Amino acid sequence: MPDVRYSKRHRCEWGTWGLVAATQGAAELMLQEFPDVRHVYLASGSCLPLRPVQELKDYLADRPNTDFIESATTADVPWTIGGLDHERFTLRFPFSWRKNRFLFDRYVALQRRMGYKRHIPNGIVPHMGSQWWCLTRQTLSAILSDPERDIYDRYFKRVWIPDESYFQTLARQYSRQIESRSLTLSKFDYQGKPHIFYDDHLQLLRRSDCFVARKIWPFANRLYDAFLTDSAGAMKRTEPNPGKIDRIFSKAVERRTLGRPGLYMQSRFPVEGRENGLTCAQYSVFEGFSDLFENFESWLARVTGTRVHGHLFAPEHAEFADGQTVVNGALSDSATLRDYNPRAFLTSLIWNTRGERQCFQVGPQDTIKNIEWDIAKDPNAQISVISGAWAVPLFKSNRNFSEIRQEAARLQQAESKHLGVLRSQWSKARIRIWTMADFIEAPMEPLQTIIDEIGQQNMRGIAEVPKMAELTGFGQFLQNLKNQGMHPYLMGDFPVAHDPHEQQNNKPKPYLVK
Repeated sequence: MPDVRYSKRHRCEWGTWGLVAATQGAAELMLQEFPDVRHVYLASGSCLPLRPVQELKDYLADRPNTDFIESATTADVPWTIGGLDHERFTLRFPFSWRKNRFLFDRYVALQRRMGYKRHIPNGIVPHMGSQWWCLTRQTLSAILSDPERDIYDRYFKRVWIPDESYFQTLARQYSRQIESRSLTLSKFDYQGKPHIFYDDHLQLLRRSDCFVARKIWPFANRLYDAFLTDSAGAMKRTEPNPGKIDRIFSKAVERRTLGRPGLYMQSRFPVEGRENGLTCAQYSVFEGFSDLFENFESWLARVTGTRVHGHLFAPEHAEFADGQTVVNGALSDSATLRDYNPRAFLTSLIWNTRGERQCFQVGPQDTIKNIEWDIAKDPNAQISVISGAWAVPLFKSNRNFSEIRQEAARLQQAESKHLGVLRSQWSKARIRIWTMADFIEAPMEPLQTIIDEIGQQNMRGIAEVPKMAELTGFGQFLQNLKNQGMHPYLMGDFPVAHDPHEQQNNKPKPYLVK
């Protein structure tokens, strides 16, 4: 191939001067050997033409005096990675960032501590940008034949990543017309590493309308077959617009760094707070309702159309809805598997059933110690608590009173600590807490509020209510606990002789009208 030339070889290591020196040598040989060349396009071995070369030649022929090079000052670039933007031009970098990271970091810290700053020659303003440029012959030859080139070369040899700043800075000195953009499509992730394009990126690359793309996987044969085709059939005559696919790359970076709420990734799993939300959807937690109402779970399922479970964290096993032993995602009702990682159990349940709201019961007798903080801090959780309702099953039981007293003391202590968690300043869930005495005085309003929050709003109100447990004598039961030395304070104020089901004939309050 008579048009192929080999330039002088240079050791090219990432971020070092060898990349610029090799480019200078190749550019000098290009200008010397090919006097008819009007534009010089810098590309790499991992680049792929997306449009015919003739189309690129026609595009540049229509813009004979335009230099295409991304060139912006350090104050205007948002893509610098590693905290070194302006400092890369004022400090010295004799050590390789990749091979001698320890010496690199220590030498930078030493220069900062000593207040060392390099002098920028001739008052030039440093610029940065992509190293994949296309310069006119006039601009490139002016840079290479500058009488002060030795001064500039000596200065940029100790600049960090000079291939992104040498030509970008000096082009501003000589160019008559600069378009600060690259004709090469090159995308980078949040760590500054280039994206690699594979066969499944074919349609994405076509939408960019760019002339060249990098980096291409060496074995992406589908891309090579699609773009290295007949020139006549591939002509587009459109302006390169890599911004068309920026939204997709932004979404990819967001997915890589944040992920999806409620779905754990290897990169964020070990670090608390980086899971981007414990769960992926809203769910409801009820505490004390199944103790106070006999058919609460079936009633809530009929009224709201949601899946209502029993006590998911019961000591014996997880009480899934309809008595199921295995639910979506192959989640077993085994207490051993659930308690091994209760957080994963909850997040998996919500993720695997997304699109269907989940409701479940919790009580002080459940094994929720390792999950209560996660639920309290989860903004997706709607927690409704009737404090002290755990006493109703004890009231209905036929156990020895000494056993009841001991169990009541244990449950009250457990619920008191749990309520402290819910009332903590760190709680982010939507939490409503009623004492049992307050709730049974007017149960319709709290029930309607709960239904409305779930999303089943009914302008006519609730047509069917759950059946409340028979509480005749419950006040005396609490008094008996007090007499035995156990003070049940979480239930609220229950009069000894008060029947919760009797109609209250309160006298109307007097009003003063002026």
